[in-house]
Amino acid sequence: MPTTFLFSSIFIVFLALFSLADGGSIGVNYGRTAGDLPSAFKVVKLLKSQGITRVKVYDTDPAVLKSLSGSNIKVTVNLPNQLLSAAAKKPSFANKWIQRNILAYYPHTQIESIAVGNEVFVDPSNTTSFLIPAIKNIHKSLVKYRLDSIIKLSSPIALSALQNSYPSSAGSFKPELIELVFKPLLQFLRKTGSYLMVNAYPFFAYESNADVISLDYALFRQNDGVVDSGNGLRYFNLFDAQIDAVFAAMSALKYDDVPLVVSETGWPSKGDGNEIGSTLENAAAYNGNLIKRILNGGGTPLKPKANLTVFLFALFNENKKPGPVSERNYGLFYPDMKPVYNIPFTVEGLKNFREETGTGTGGRVERNGSGRVWCVAKEDVGEDKLQAGLDYACGEGGADCRPIQPGATCYDPNELKAHASYAFNSYYQKMGRAAGACYFGGAGVVVTQRPRFGKCEFPTGY
Repeated sequence: MPTTFLFSSIFIVFLALFSLADGGSIGVNYGRTAGDLPSAFKVVKLLKSQGITRVKVYDTDPAVLKSLSGSNIKVTVNLPNQLLSAAAKKPSFANKWIQRNILAYYPHTQIESIAVGNEVFVDPSNTTSFLIPAIKNIHKSLVKYRLDSIIKLSSPIALSALQNSYPSSAGSFKPELIELVFKPLLQFLRKTGSYLMVNAYPFFAYESNADVISLDYALFRQNDGVVDSGNGLRYFNLFDAQIDAVFAAMSALKYDDVPLVVSETGWPSKGDGNEIGSTLENAAAYNGNLIKRILNGGGTPLKPKANLTVFLFALFNENKKPGPVSERNYGLFYPDMKPVYNIPFTVEGLKNFREETGTGTGGRVERNGSGRVWCVAKEDVGEDKLQAGLDYACGEGGADCRPIQPGATCYDPNELKAHASYAFNSYYQKMGRAAGACYFGGAGVVVTQRPRFGKCEFPTGY
């Protein structure tokens, strides 16, 4: 084994045991623009049966908030756009709203945040100018009742608030929104320890640019990645690229310390004939692979330590939503509470999760008959790259490198390529075989034949 690795073997084993303790968090958006949905009581039972611990709603419906009481499910409620004007102009309105919609339910209903408005910048009622005053008045009421350190305030933005989003490093907000909204909003979020809420839909970008965006790239499947020409970072999925464009826009305003929560994302299981990619298969792939990506931890290429909280859109298909067919088919469940497709929502559920079908294009890994794949060191890679990849996998990456310590089962053959291959694969399997998890600066490659290094057995899952 290389000398640099031997000297730090004890420290690396310690790191490997503890560095994967926490991943991100998955929640769902519980929209109710439908006429055939189950009762709120039944919905809470469904959420609990699926292990879903966060839910975001689009109002403060009493039946919903009462049903969530005592459930231990964290709740994000919404002050709708049509109330922004009143909340901005009248502190007394904001105070009464807090009394009726927060104090009446908290703490038995675990309200953790309030979304003030939703995609205000694209609201045809032109409510943008009311946003910051409304947030400040709502916050004053939370301070009054000593809830300001417990319940966070933010406002979900659409990606259309960006002037530039490609490449991600060039991300910037629209100039007309910077002084009016983003600087005071980000200052408020920093001051109160809150986060920016972002609604991100790779589906829209893929649908409009299917001729240049790989479906594999949009669905978190194996692909060669896309290099950001501005900073050299390599992206293996469109979701990360979109989120990093927002991070870059925040950084351009000197607010790169403000966290981000993905308040909406999803993929429709059905659409009109011109809605490219809107299939059940693709919806299952996107949401299933996204959940795997988030729960296994790790941030984005620009923010590698940012474990994200992501709210999937949406819990149910909603048959009264206007617009194209896709708008009524984002649901994870039908109104009878049967799943539209089978995906897990917990780390435990991921252990048996495999993407069942897929006809993606460009770089898709063809699995062998057993459905197993491994990550190993490339044949023609220099020792420097292998060593760097090995150090990362066994250190910050949290791979289980105990089997390649002296005297352990996979120490022989004592060769850099063999040890790097074991470490790469351990990391790859722990990351749920996510797209990009076998990159290691170009030193790793996914294979469909079981690796052979002496008598060492390479795992295919954890």
